[in-house]
Amino acid sequence: MERMIGEKKTVVVVGGGVAGSLIAKTLQDDADVFLIDPKEFSEISWASLRSMVEPSFAERSVINHTDYLRNAHVITSAATDITRNEVITAQGRRVAYDYLVIATGHVDSGAYTKAERLSHYHAEHEKIKCAKSILIVGGGPSGVELAGEIVVDFPDKKVTLVHRGSRLLEFIGEKAGKKALDWLTSKNVEVIMGQSVNLNSVSSNGAYETSGGERVVADCHFLCTGSPIGSSWLKETFLEDKLDSHGRLMVDEKLRVKGHDNIFAIGDITDIPELKQGYLAHAHAVLAAKNLKLLMKGESECKLSSYKAASAVAIISLGRREGVAQMMCLTMAGRIPGKIKSGDLFVGKTRKQLGLNAN
Repeated sequence: MERMIGEKKTVVVVGGGVAGSLIAKTLQDDADVFLIDPKEFSEISWASLRSMVEPSFAERSVINHTDYLRNAHVITSAATDITRNEVITAQGRRVAYDYLVIATGHVDSGAYTKAERLSHYHAEHEKIKCAKSILIVGGGPSGVELAGEIVVDFPDKKVTLVHRGSRLLEFIGEKAGKKALDWLTSKNVEVIMGQSVNLNSVSSNGAYETSGGERVVADCHFLCTGSPIGSSWLKETFLEDKLDSHGRLMVDEKLRVKGHDNIFAIGDITDIPELKQGYLAHAHAVLAAKNLKLLMKGESECKLSSYKAASAVAIISLGRREGVAQMMCLTMAGRIPGKIKSGDLFVGKTRKQLGLNAN
């Protein structure tokens, strides 16, 4: 068992994504913080699609944990089990905690070092650059944004997007999906709705067949259908009964796992009924850090802040200058939402939140 000896409480953060990285950074001077993550880096995940068409962009959006955690312990390993006072890693290391923060979001990409992640983006860029025709499977935010990035930076490419749903961007309002569809078709993207693609049945001439019998010829494809929730490691632990039917952790209004006063969950792994977006994961981290600081000072329960699920606000970038936004009852597309997000994709702002230079 490992435990820092001293007056400070020990906070173990499992998961080094946008939420886990921010809470670890925020608490590193107030507690003995351990960040457990299988990767050596944190990534500003919503910038990943820009990095596929501009690999150098990832130099800023992929950040080594040690760059922003100057006073914390980084354990490069996956968490595989927990007890009521310890986290156990894949290497069998046991890390004791007074407070635990679970921020494992979605299953990671598979790269473990920054160099590997940058190499991945260079390979994806080369694949796009060399292809004359590209198939994108999935019409959620990732598929729409990737199509936008490609047709803006490579307008000569033939891009086909196949989506099994009846409309694009089904996680937000119908108007936003229609505006995204109109924009894509104006850029000569072929959009096929209500069909799926068997990616294992490509013919020798690069033809993919959809579930509706259509043939799509493409030199390469990108699967943009999302990744699983990163909670499988909890399924045989004492928190198993705190996972809902979707694999998300059930939390109270203080962002603690229900029934556990010293265990918090933040980011996409929570069951909070709101869109799963990066800026909301940041909001979780800020509030949970505030509550943890109060608890570590011995403050009473009544002083803890409560989190209120956010209303449906989303901005989808469409290339470098345009976007589509849904804000409350307002839906818009074009340069205004593009000006908010699409230029820098909030990378500079996010780096500053980690105490780093925006550039």
